[in-house]
Amino acid sequence: MTPEITPDRSALRSWLPGFLALAAIWGSSFLFIKIGIRELHPLHLTLYRVAAGALTLLVLLPLLRDRLPREPRVWAHLFVAAALGVALPFTLFGYGEQRVESMLAGIWNATTPLVVLPLAVLVFRTERLTPRSAVGLGLGFVGVLVVLGVWEGVGGAHFTGQLMCLGAAACYGVAIPYQKRFIAGSSHSGVSLSAAQLLLATAQLAAVGPLVAGAPPVPTGLSAEVLASVLALGALGTGLAFVINLRNIRVAGASTASTVTYLIPIFAVLIGALALGERLNWHQPVGALIVLAGVAVTQGLLGRRRRPAGAPGPTGAPPGPAAVGKTAAPAVDGRATPAADGGGRGAPATGPAVG
Repeated sequence: MTPEITPDRSALRSWLPGFLALAAIWGSSFLFIKIGIRELHPLHLTLYRVAAGALTLLVLLPLLRDRLPREPRVWAHLFVAAALGVALPFTLFGYGEQRVESMLAGIWNATTPLVVLPLAVLVFRTERLTPRSAVGLGLGFVGVLVVLGVWEGVGGAHFTGQLMCLGAAACYGVAIPYQKRFIAGSSHSGVSLSAAQLLLATAQLAAVGPLVAGAPPVPTGLSAEVLASVLALGALGTGLAFVINLRNIRVAGASTASTVTYLIPIFAVLIGALALGERLNWHQPVGALIVLAGVAVTQGLLGRRRRPAGAPGPTGAPPGPAAVGKTAAPAVDGRATPAADGGGRGAPATGPAVG
């Protein structure tokens, strides 16, 4: 008879507070985007938040006795990752939230793994498609249709906003396997790669922003509420969240730390309802649950056999726009939160991407 194994409560207490704090930080990113676009063009909001995130990580580098990468090849791949995993998705979420509720944007962010898997299998060839994964993808696709409410017809600003948020999640879906294929083998730390990625994204936005949206407003001319939201998105959502995520990976393991993805939409919905008085149609949270179930199936968290104690868990990780090295960190919205170790944020190039 096999003795029953009791969970180590002291170990749980060591990582659970940070785990919940991370979900709350990334889940609140969609609220801060909603507030920021009241006075800022989505491109300008993304520029300021990414610049704040880059500055935060640049301050961390010397404290950690680390430095930026020096190899041109690494910078070239980071340039692509910066565009696909930071500049473009962050901006799309801003455009999307001009048309939809912040909580709905948080729900769409959870679809990222459904885009990651087929691209990782068919394009980058970093994963294999199993029957379980195929079932999870099909289930997730059904969830997407339910969230969209396709039976009500398509069209209108709200539908367009949802497609923009889905497009942002799709950008993460391309960036994550790209990073795993071309960047994850780097010897640089996650802080180093993420700082470089955010610097490049800042330069990209500084070049494109004025051409599309005009010169960005002077930060001192923004209201205190909007300015605080920008700083929270950059310094808190990237800097502090990055450190917390790396600690969670070290204490709880990459597989456990990566499951924060499942809590992000819950926090996004709760915060949107409490802070902004937002409401969802019945089919949107139902579709979100179906999407999360599909993601859980593809990552082996549902319908798998019990593993012996000490056996490695699933390697799938949540979405995350961040550079990934041997200790990568998340880039989220929710959401710059570079990728996780085994999942933003190192070894693997996937982690919870946020807003």
